[in-house]
Amino acid sequence: MIKLRLKRFGKKREASYRIVVINSRSRRDGRPLEEVGFYNPRTDETKLDVPGIVKRLQQGAQPTDTVRRILEKANVFEQLSASANQ
Repeated sequence: MIKLRLKRFGKKREASYRIVVINSRSRRDGRPLEEVGFYNPRTDETKLDVPGIVKRLQQGAQPTDTVRRILEKANVFEQLSASANQ
């Protein structure tokens, strides 16, 4: 199964995360299929490739719980349902 999940990078105790599309059986920091966003929990900064995320969700990718919360804050699921209605 394809998942949208966080890939950790940055210094020790100063972690940042990339939101990646990856096979669910791959390790956390393994090679992703695609990088679709960035999340910094210390400053709550997010940068998302919304069209790329919507495309992957339409193809059946499943977000993890944390990524789902980030996407809900950015109203990505509303855009997903709007694009599905067209």
